[in-house]
Amino acid sequence: MNPTIHQFTVKDTKGNDISLEKYKGKVLLIVNTASKCGFTPQLKSMQKLYDEFKNEDFELLAFPSNDFGGQEPLEGEALEQFCMVNYEAEYPIFDKVHVKGRDVSELFDFLSDKTKNGQINSKPKWNFHKYLVDKNGQVVDYFLTITTPNSNKVKNRIRKLL
Repeated sequence: MNPTIHQFTVKDTKGNDISLEKYKGKVLLIVNTASKCGFTPQLKSMQKLYDEFKNEDFELLAFPSNDFGGQEPLEGEALEQFCMVNYEAEYPIFDKVHVKGRDVSELFDFLSDKTKNGQINSKPKWNFHKYLVDKNGQVVDYFLTITTPNSNKVKNRIRKLL
């Protein structure tokens, strides 16, 4: 059995520790986001996807990051408010993290490195890189920035895992 994301603890926008173990038994789409990116409108597509699957053991987790072009100037609860007010986001939005480089968060280091997750090698090359995690917490797929969250490609993979 490969390692899972359930071993990690992350921070919410209020600075509280959240164990990813709470998502055991759910299919997850984990996305690195930014509020000032050309792909920011994907936040609306993320909500549409969330609306479609939220009643079926699915969760979408957003992790803002300032790693690409300084496109995430917001901090703390302002991150959550931006997504809620502008894109009616109802999915969990976590505190800002690094998704690449020497300060990469433990979660994104795990998600992007096959030697750690046992499945895929895919480091984010830009904002809105997406990782698909099965109900057991194993990384099973990824989608590049240009793949919209509510595309048939993403939805079909989620359906197979549900």
